[in-house]
Amino acid sequence: MSGSGQAQRPPAVGAVLPTGFVFDRAPMLLYWETTRSCGLACRHCRAVAQPQRSPSELSTEEGIALLRAITGFGRPYPHVVFTGGDPLRRPDLETLVRAATELGIGASLAPSATADMTPERLVSLREAGIQTMSLSIDGSDAARHDAFRGVPGTFETTMRAVGWAHAAGLPLQINTLVTSETLPDLPALYELMTRLGIIRWSLFFLISVGRGSDLREITPGESERLNQWLYDLSKASPFAIKTTEATHYRRVALRRMREEGLDDATIARSPVGRGFGVRDGNGIVFVSDDGSIFPSGFLPLSAGNVRTDDIVRVYREHALFRGLRDVTQFRGRCGRCEHVEICGGSRARAWAATGDPLEADPLCPYVPRASNEGRERAFAPAR
Repeated sequence: MSGSGQAQRPPAVGAVLPTGFVFDRAPMLLYWETTRSCGLACRHCRAVAQPQRSPSELSTEEGIALLRAITGFGRPYPHVVFTGGDPLRRPDLETLVRAATELGIGASLAPSATADMTPERLVSLREAGIQTMSLSIDGSDAARHDAFRGVPGTFETTMRAVGWAHAAGLPLQINTLVTSETLPDLPALYELMTRLGIIRWSLFFLISVGRGSDLREITPGESERLNQWLYDLSKASPFAIKTTEATHYRRVALRRMREEGLDDATIARSPVGRGFGVRDGNGIVFVSDDGSIFPSGFLPLSAGNVRTDDIVRVYREHALFRGLRDVTQFRGRCGRCEHVEICGGSRARAWAATGDPLEADPLCPYVPRASNEGRERAFAPAR
């Protein structure tokens, strides 16, 4: 399975958050799993990808209809990430990307590093309108990376693909999975990242869904130390550093930036500040290969299907999405936390651990203040 991140920088806080960190009008990012077909057999695959394409996939016509429906959110439109499986398995991918571009929808690509990727295909997709691309690297050398991806030679293919992306003029993000197995290798991975000319390193903290259920998450203490280390790296890193399904990194970064004397307006303009509040179902929506609508690819609770439902109405009005955006409904430590609006915890991890997407994120070790009554927002962007 390809990484499900993307390399498009979100809009500035002031343009998206006029009344708070709630994305009621529209998501910032829409991930479309165009197919579950993939030539890899990754140990952590969320989609449990298969070698063959499914007959239940959205057709070309249905895919273009989805893109047209997205314009119903109004401008600025959500940015669409074409992901999978491996989106390169779809021969109509250029047609779909071109349709998004003609509608004014920004597009990014999250492919797998297989024989389906060629420099010519990347140029073709760039010409169709792809703006940025992501690749996944889960080990600092071939032995480590290929062990995760399940196919020998994947690390070498990925290194070649980095060069192809640069040659095609595609800004590149690298996604890395964080598990107990990859944690010791992260310093070496960072050194590798500094040599790849990327714009962003995104660390995906494992959610125990799909094949990832067989892997082991890091501990809360390890997570906290990792977030501190990532913030230290970000001070001098030649590229942006972000976390996925580890929203508590924002709490760590906010505290550190305030200790350094930065005011809220400056924090709001920082890479971390631009992501405040974004989480599963709040700024994020995911459409599966068969059209099912989920809060994210890691939170497999369906709220409808684009074949029969208006995605705009589902996102804005469905009880699941409304609940995920209402932090007053959160339970446990997340519900009591004074940082709930900027962070909110991983709703996907809460669901994977407890069966309740509104419960506390068990990876965060932070102990909230004794009372949250009458709290004011932990962060307020300048008006």
